[in-house]
Amino acid sequence: MKLINIGFGNLISAERLVAVVGPESAPIKRMIQESRERGMLIDATYGRKTASIFIMDSDHVILSAIALEKLSGRLDILNDEG
Repeated sequence: MKLINIGFGNLISAERLVAVVGPESAPIKRMIQESRERGMLIDATYGRKTASIFIMDSDHVILSAIALEKLSGRLDILNDEG
């Protein structure tokens, strides 16, 4: 199982990851609100501003304070290995 560090000691499974998106657009903000209402939102920002959002195959939405630019390097490494 490959894990991705999403900041502050939090890890997610790379195999379960569907998409990584930014928090700026209105559809993404609606998706976050709907996930919160359904109890499927995981906030891993530790009170900081949300910089990236992970959409998982289990329908969970995970918020991270780590910028997409930093995470893209971690995800590229996974693509080269797999």
